[in-house]
Amino acid sequence: MEKIRIQKIIAESGFCSRRKAEEYIEQGDVLVNGRPVTVGDKAFLTDLITVRGEKISVQKKKQFYYIMLNKPRGYITTMSDEQNRRCVFDLITDIPERLYPVGRLDRNSEGMLLFTNDGKFANDITHPSRHITKTYRVSVRPDITEEQVLKLTERIEIDGKLTEPANVYVKERGQGRAIIVITIKEGRNRQIRRLCEHADLNVARLRRIGIGPLKMGLLAPGEYRELTKDELRAIRTAING
Repeated sequence: MEKIRIQKIIAESGFCSRRKAEEYIEQGDVLVNGRPVTVGDKAFLTDLITVRGEKISVQKKKQFYYIMLNKPRGYITTMSDEQNRRCVFDLITDIPERLYPVGRLDRNSEGMLLFTNDGKFANDITHPSRHITKTYRVSVRPDITEEQVLKLTERIEIDGKLTEPANVYVKERGQGRAIIVITIKEGRNRQIRRLCEHADLNVARLRRIGIGPLKMGLLAPGEYRELTKDELRAIRTAING
């Protein structure tokens, strides 16, 4: 039996993405047969692997789920909350597997949020090297100038690194407001809101409407569904470039 990298075993178990598994390993939260490990270490599938005390179970024939949720405003992207705030997992009730969010949306943002128990799929979509686009519909007040549009396309620093330039266009203008569409190739922490702050824009509403080739369609707030075979094929094609 061949040894496998521990972060890969954890990701393929559906516990979390490979990148998150590496974070757990670096924090000392992963034990193999009771001993801490380092990133790059390998183990047998028969070894006892725990993450924060929870045993990792690898199933040879595991059914993977790929879920799209239209996240309503006011929900946080977490499993549970000590302050009893509403969580996105309260909305998904009939999937027989433990799911994890692919990326995040902050409490006041809404729109497309993906969930899966396929760690590799989650890692491929969120990893910066894959350049999977995320598209947002943003309502701003009172209006937007051409100078502000240009500022939205500028690279800004988040967590010590410059972002990739965003693609921006004004979809419509109304009395005291404007609607813009912003597409980014990353998913950095509160990136859209920080771009708007950089351009001195007041965000009234922020909604993610697309991830790569995936579109929200007619999914109502709070509703979810499984991705179709065509959607899975399209997003995997985007992942593989």
